[in-house]
Amino acid sequence: MTDAKSYRKILRSSVIIGGASVINILIGLARIKVAAVLLGPAGVGVIGLFQNLIAVASTVVGLGFGNVGTRQIAEAAGRDDDRAVAVARRALAWGTLLLALIGAGIFWALRNILAVIVLGDAESGTQIQWLAIGVAVTVGASAQTALLNGLRRIGDIALASVFSALLSTVVGICVLLWWGQTGVVAFVLIAPLCTFLLGYVFVLRLPRENSITTPWPLIVAQWRTLAKLGAAFMLAGVVATLAQLLVRTIVQKNLGASGLGVFQASWQISMTYLGFVLSAMGTDYYPRLTACIDDYIATNRMVNEQTEVALILGGPVLLAMMGLAPWIIGLLYSNEFQEAQDVLRWQIIGDLLKILSWPLGFILLAAGNGRAYLITETIGFGFFVILTAFFLPLLGIRATGIAFIGMYAVYLPMVYWLAHKKTKFQWSAKIWRQFGAVLGLCVFVKLLAEWDPLAGAIFGLAGAMGLAGLAAAQFSSIDATETAAGRLYAKVIKKMPMQRRRR
Repeated sequence: MTDAKSYRKILRSSVIIGGASVINILIGLARIKVAAVLLGPAGVGVIGLFQNLIAVASTVVGLGFGNVGTRQIAEAAGRDDDRAVAVARRALAWGTLLLALIGAGIFWALRNILAVIVLGDAESGTQIQWLAIGVAVTVGASAQTALLNGLRRIGDIALASVFSALLSTVVGICVLLWWGQTGVVAFVLIAPLCTFLLGYVFVLRLPRENSITTPWPLIVAQWRTLAKLGAAFMLAGVVATLAQLLVRTIVQKNLGASGLGVFQASWQISMTYLGFVLSAMGTDYYPRLTACIDDYIATNRMVNEQTEVALILGGPVLLAMMGLAPWIIGLLYSNEFQEAQDVLRWQIIGDLLKILSWPLGFILLAAGNGRAYLITETIGFGFFVILTAFFLPLLGIRATGIAFIGMYAVYLPMVYWLAHKKTKFQWSAKIWRQFGAVLGLCVFVKLLAEWDPLAGAIFGLAGAMGLAGLAAAQFSSIDATETAAGRLYAKVIKKMPMQRRRR
């Protein structure tokens, strides 16, 4: 049974967060382009290593407080329990502050060891030590996002992300233009610093809860809950970021800094262009799913609806990216990175499997099943590392794209089985049809583009416009366009040729 109200909520959050993600991508074009032109593939590869190192350290230091904090706040807010919300908020704030300070201190103390492990040069410890600041502010920013997410302040999250992207881009470009290669560390630190500062501004705008007393024993009890559930999520996050770091290390050792830069380019694009779909899941879908996780019928309907909307919104992007890969890489980076187009096209197929798996993975998060979440993440990313190490000497850099598909080909059946075991979940027939159609089109465009890039680009764009027109028609049929976002989306799509033909 179609729930138009639920679809409207999903569409609204997807358009708000998705719109912010698109703006972030456009803003980031300048930042990426400047870095690629001034530093080349080798410099871009080092930036990726530093960013990944901060991600690994902040994931460990954060102890999963962000993921669990969102769950605790959303659950309390769903019960309209102001006292429980206040306890969760204060426990999250004080807990992450302590973790950020301790983690940054440990990172600084280990700077020379990390320099040897990551860069193979102990003298680079003077560069690595500054990344401790990035670790601290990243942990703090994750708590801010968790709070806004748990309270479902979708608009605030979108605005904070756009303003932080704009500020970090302007400052980052100035740093590289002024310092060049020596400004790489500052360039890496600017983004998390801006994210933290803008997040702090929006958190300050939240209603104060000073009238609600929160005894320290309640905060300590909340810390125990956060740590108990968060440990598994932290380990899962460590596995993901560590696997990416291992893959980058393997690529660098086998193909050198230039090969690493090519991988970083394809990976960055792949992780960015679906951000508008996946970010919406984490921002709106996760808190709503947490509130109804014990109602299996409502949960299964919500997962199918979220998957359908993700396929509808993501399908056109996948097709367009598949056909336009060479031009997008040239625009975002430079022609030195054109080898990344082959990797990117393989990753696009993997991203389609990722779209299917993400709504299922959130069932484990919402249910607080940290052990199952950790096991599935470990197995999936373990396959990514193993397949990359095995195929890289045989296939070169394209092995990373093939390994990405292999990761989700293993991960997807596992989370589907766990979701079915938890809630008796099954994909609807509509999901199977949509997935099959998008997969078939993506494979066809990939083969066509490899034979004739221009033909692939034309068919990819035509297919993307066709899927977008079908999306507008489908949302209209369920009255999703009653929202302002939906009306804007439909108004734009009506101008496309296919939509005019349908009318």
